[in-house]
Amino acid sequence: KPIRTEQEYDEAIVDVEKLFAANPEQGTAKADRLEVLTLLINRYEETHYPAIPPDPIEAIRFRMDQMDLTRKDLEPYMGSRSRVSEVLNHKRHLSLSMIRKLHRGLQIPAEVLIGATA
Repeated sequence: KPIRTEQEYDEAIVDVEKLFAANPEQGTAKADRLEVLTLLINRYEETHYPAIPPDPIEAIRFRMDQMDLTRKDLEPYMGSRSRVSEVLNHKRHLSLSMIRKLHRGLQIPAEVLIGATA
């Protein structure tokens, strides 16, 4: 049955954990129950705990950290050093050109970066 309350959600999580521990074989009733519970839990979570998109500037900073980049390394994507600073300090929005370059060059998802233009 659908999960409608937090208590039902918690109970479903416990059931999934038990089923995972049992490692049900595909095609069995336990495996089918695990699949259905997982779908119901996902639906409940999407409704009650929607994912908040990351801040575009934080996504850029995260990628800088991952790739060990400096602000100077961002100049080809954003322009001058002062423009990089303005963007990273939330004083200037990303332009469409910057979004395209950051997406192509640093593989930051465009949908994450687009939030910076609003």
